[in-house]
Amino acid sequence: MKPIFVRGISNQFRLTLAVIMSVILLVANDRLEPVRNSLSSLLSPLQYVANIPGVLLDESAESLATRNMLAKQNKELLRQQLLMSERLQRFEHLRQENDRLRGLLGSPVHMDSKKVVAEVMEVASDPFHQYVVLNRGARSGVFVGQPVVDAQGVVGQVVQVSELTSRVLLLSDTSHGIPVRITRNDVRMMAIGTGSLDELELRHVAKSTDVRAGDLLVSSGLGKRFPEGYPVARVMSVEKEDGKNYATVIAQPLAALDRIRYLLLIWPDIEADEAELITSESVKAALEANKEATP
Repeated sequence: MKPIFVRGISNQFRLTLAVIMSVILLVANDRLEPVRNSLSSLLSPLQYVANIPGVLLDESAESLATRNMLAKQNKELLRQQLLMSERLQRFEHLRQENDRLRGLLGSPVHMDSKKVVAEVMEVASDPFHQYVVLNRGARSGVFVGQPVVDAQGVVGQVVQVSELTSRVLLLSDTSHGIPVRITRNDVRMMAIGTGSLDELELRHVAKSTDVRAGDLLVSSGLGKRFPEGYPVARVMSVEKEDGKNYATVIAQPLAALDRIRYLLLIWPDIEADEAELITSESVKAALEANKEATP
């Protein structure tokens, strides 16, 4: 078959032939529409097959981008979760400290007594003694023998004072004793530490003494070391064995000696102390005057 446009045919003939074919195609355009639809239907599967690599590439890129985005979001959410968890822990710690401080302010301290909040800095490492170190010292007016309480009751007394810190001997120490009385009947006795944080012993209690399990013990005020009326312990058991002259009475301290954080240093009866000081100074002045008057 020979080609239509061969060498030797003039350009005018080619142009004329192209125009005639274009007119024929324009006229027959509507009649060729079913043919084009049939061809399009036949070629559609090939178009889908040809488009598969592009679709797979787009989906892979989108999936990868989505996974990367999700990974970043997960990391950010994890970071925020850790930050919020740390904040919640700090808030919980602050809430507990606020509760402790509110408890101290509502502790059974006489309203006319001076009081200062102190924080525990150190717990005793001495196996033979039980004491804690507070962040208050001589600069705050702390003195040896000063009573110390928490929100529940008596904790102990100051036994050593430095410029900025002080050492408190706990009730449970074997060398510590505090005069107490039973609120039910005002019977007086002495509570001695046993070396256990949750146990005190009431010594030299006669078998005939009216003491029962559950009795509340408060400071009696004897000895002028602890003010009267501060809760100390509650009687847990009373044993009266044959052959023994005294009953075995065990009490549990009301103060949480194993988890104390904040304590109150109290200055009992400031006005009474000042009056006593004035009286002692007056006595000294009178004695000196008598010495000078003696020939």
